[in-house]
Amino acid sequence: MTAVTDASVLESRVGHYYEMDGTYLVGREKVREYARAVQDYHPAHWDTAAAAELGYAGLVAPLTFTSVPGMSCNRRMFESVVVGYDTYMQTEEVFEQHRPIVAGDELHVDVELTSVRRFAGRDLITVTNTFTDTAGERVHTLHTTVVGVTAEDVDPAVKLAAPKIMMHDVDLVAIGNSGAAYEKTVRPEGEVRIAEAGAGRTPGTRSFDDLKVGDELPVRHARLSRGDLVNYSGVAGDANPIHWDEGIAKLAGLPDVIAHGMLTMGLGAGFASAWSGDPGAVTRYAVRLSQPAIVSAAAGADIEFSGRIKSLDPETRSGVVLVAAKSGGRKIFGLATVHVRFR
Repeated sequence: MTAVTDASVLESRVGHYYEMDGTYLVGREKVREYARAVQDYHPAHWDTAAAAELGYAGLVAPLTFTSVPGMSCNRRMFESVVVGYDTYMQTEEVFEQHRPIVAGDELHVDVELTSVRRFAGRDLITVTNTFTDTAGERVHTLHTTVVGVTAEDVDPAVKLAAPKIMMHDVDLVAIGNSGAAYEKTVRPEGEVRIAEAGAGRTPGTRSFDDLKVGDELPVRHARLSRGDLVNYSGVAGDANPIHWDEGIAKLAGLPDVIAHGMLTMGLGAGFASAWSGDPGAVTRYAVRLSQPAIVSAAAGADIEFSGRIKSLDPETRSGVVLVAAKSGGRKIFGLATVHVRFR
């Protein structure tokens, strides 16, 4: 494919914006389904009474839940706006939780190309999703940064093999290959109202007064099997076969099937909320991916999560926690931080 990745072309498209058709209704069983997929068994994701004890009107969606509607909405961006690449490699994700999303929320989702920058010979592309409730308040912002990968970095055999194993309504070749004429649409002007309900609720976390900088979180191990990857692919709507087909993964230059970056982030978010006591107390979760977790058919993968308190702010009774993830002796997270409000 001839790349349309001239810097001036892409930069001229920064600010391209569109809204999801209709709204996304957060279902109770979808919350549970997603929590299972990321192995997050905090009671607030499963039991309405436990969620109510923490002050929530319904089951709390795991922090990375927004990646599900986000991925569906972003497809058009990578098919017709950010073109000239053969595939994309996820590198960084930032979740801003203005208030926790709960079952029953009806969300308007929009998509905006917010940044294109070149680093070390590669194009880094950031797409931002904002999630607004029916009251007109923005409840969540999700920033996804990917690296655009061009044809010279992809084995042509992948394009021949992938269509033979993909689900009937998925066409990976369509990515970045739209022949439609481009027309830029931008975000309409208007007031942005950020939800403040999350900041007004007393979190169900441990007390700020019991914490100090340098405190370490108990180490936690998560096991992933190929079955876990297949399940996550279906739950999250991530059809990329490098997460479940060994042959495609190797054609893509990988040693074996790899776990989804978003899956490992979901595991990390659950690790942090299990320690803090309240998944809705997180205001920001940022992860820069370093290496993928390799998941062999025979042995699966073990991911070790650890963390420590980096800083504490007595005025806001909040803190920043560093989260580390390792698998097979390799760092999965290059840098991961969780901002938490404490009691």
